[in-house]
Amino acid sequence: MTSLDGQIVLVTGAAGGIGSAVARTIVAGGGDVILHDVNAEAVEALANELGRAATTLTANLADAKETERLWADALAIHGRIDVLVNNAGIYPPAPIDAHLEDWVAVWDLSLAVNLKAPAVLCKEAVTTYSEQDKGGIIINLASRAAFRGEDPDYWHYAAAKAGVVAMTRTIARQNGRHGVTAFAIAPGYVDTSLNHVFRDTVGISAAAAMTGLGEVAQPQDIANVIAFLATGLAKHATGTTIDINGASYVR
Repeated sequence: MTSLDGQIVLVTGAAGGIGSAVARTIVAGGGDVILHDVNAEAVEALANELGRAATTLTANLADAKETERLWADALAIHGRIDVLVNNAGIYPPAPIDAHLEDWVAVWDLSLAVNLKAPAVLCKEAVTTYSEQDKGGIIINLASRAAFRGEDPDYWHYAAAKAGVVAMTRTIARQNGRHGVTAFAIAPGYVDTSLNHVFRDTVGISAAAAMTGLGEVAQPQDIANVIAFLATGLAKHATGTTIDINGASYVR
């Protein structure tokens, strides 16, 4: 692992499977992490495991004001943030036969957490990085669904993640000369609790059968790529989306 010494990394949704793997990998590489999650107890437990390199913050990303405040609070901890990892996400079902008000409510929540919250944090990051020595790095979690589409109950998720990809590309094109690099990560099925419905109803073996490897990705597979991007060694790959889906969808 290339050294991450001195890097200050904000990870949203850090108590989840991918987020916690990212945090552990950053700390193992020598970096410091600011761990965000809506679940205070879970993220505190992770911070206790990681020790002095970790600090915690909680915020409800469905609230834009809380999201804006999260960046300010995170920035105040060390006086800078070198890498933003927009990892937090939700995956609620919105059946097409649901009552319109209920269906739209799921869309509103999904877009708030999966797209608007990353956008708010990216907005704050771009402003900070433009004034910060050596700029900074944005790593946004998108999804295979942004390109392939998603199951019938999850149109909103695919739409939100497609928005994340477009936003990342725009940031890279428009803000690179201000010291900002931006990347999107597009996982396929990852063995985490976010995918519990598919796991419990269809089964992991079905997801594995869709891949070219015959196995599903683990959180560490995602964390390894994010940690490499966080080193700053991939500067000229800015604007790209990196697929991590075992060739279950090849663009």
